[in-house]
Amino acid sequence: MDFRSIISDSRNYNFHSHTQFCDGHADMATMAAAAVACGMRYYGFTPHSPLPIPSPCNMSKESVGDFLAEAHRIQADKSLSACRFYIGMEIDYLGKDWGPAVDYFRNLPLDYSIGSVHFIPSQDGEYIDIDGSAERFKKRMTENFRGDIEYVVDTFFRQSLDMVKAGGFDILGHFDKVGHNASEYAPGIADSEFYRGCIEPLLDYICEHRLTIELNTKARTEHGFFFPSERYLPRLMESGVTILVNSDAHRPERITASRDEAFSILDGIYHYYERKRS
Repeated sequence: MDFRSIISDSRNYNFHSHTQFCDGHADMATMAAAAVACGMRYYGFTPHSPLPIPSPCNMSKESVGDFLAEAHRIQADKSLSACRFYIGMEIDYLGKDWGPAVDYFRNLPLDYSIGSVHFIPSQDGEYIDIDGSAERFKKRMTENFRGDIEYVVDTFFRQSLDMVKAGGFDILGHFDKVGHNASEYAPGIADSEFYRGCIEPLLDYICEHRLTIELNTKARTEHGFFFPSERYLPRLMESGVTILVNSDAHRPERITASRDEAFSILDGIYHYYERKRS
C-alpha cells in the first residue's frame, strides 16, 4: 500500500483498530459504521495476530477465515461505500520463528500488516505480555522479571530491533510503548541516559531505512502518552520517515481519539523545519 499517497490525500484515515476477533469491544460491523459516521475515508481492521502461546488478547488461527470473510463483506457493503476498508493484522514478534516475516503471515491475503512487540522473554525464557495496565505490569515485574526494569526495557528494544531487521510488515506499531509502563514502575526512566541508549539503535534503523511508523494516539487522553513520544518526532520527520496517525481503536467512540492533537504536533514540527529551510 502507498500510505504516503493516502495521507497526502486525506487525514480522515485510521489503519489500526481492533474488534471482536481479538480484544476489541465491538464487532466489525459496528466499528465500520462508526468509521463512516465520523467521516473516515480510509480505515483498516488489524486484529492481534494468532500466537503459538496462550493469550486472551489475540485471535486464534481458527478465526482468521471468519475475520477475512467479514472484512470482505464490509468491503462490499454499499451502505459503507463512503469509506474504503482494508484488511490488515497487527502481528506480534516472538523471535525469528514467529513474526511478520514468517511464511504463515506472508501468505495471508492481507492488504497490509503492523509489526508490534507486546511480549518479551523473561530471564527464564518465557514470553510475557508487558502491555496492558500499569497494575498488571507491576505484578509481572515481580512475578516474571525479578523486578529488573532495565532488563525489560533493554529486551523490549532489542526485540523491536530484531523485528524491524527481519521485516515483513508495512507499519511499525507503537515502537516505544514500553516507556509508559516502565515510567509507571520506575518514574523518570524514559528520560534517562539508559533508556536513550536502548532506543537509539532502533531509532537509527528506522531513520536510515525510512520505515513507515504510526503515531499511536490510544493512551493520550487517559495516560498522557503518544507512541512514539513527541521527543522523537522531529528526528523522524527530518529523516523522511512516513508517519501515520492511528488511534488503535478498541471501541467505536475511540476511533478519532486524540488524532487532532497529534496532527497539530506534527504540523508544528513541519512548519518549524519549513521556516528553518527558508
